[in-house]
Amino acid sequence: MPTYEYYCSACRFEFEEFQSIASEPIQMCPKCKKKSVNRKISGGTGLIFKGSGFYITDYKNKKSVTSENKTSQKPDKKEDSKTKAS
Repeated sequence: MPTYEYYCSACRFEFEEFQSIASEPIQMCPKCKKKSVNRKISGGTGLIFKGSGFYITDYKNKKSVTSENKTSQKPDKKEDSKTKAS
């Protein structure tokens, strides 16, 4: 469930509400009790995995592993120059 940001245009009170996507937006300000609340448009946060089944290494950048393998498979420059000279 996402956390939505709201602000009241009457009293300028800003607050967050943790609610379901299917829930209707809040309309009444919890501070001044007026129906002048608007939902803010925000960039949100990154995807957060919580629980015991997720590990930081599951989504690690795999480019560093493949680049190491490529460098270990390349022949030495000395060997290339010897084969070209022959």
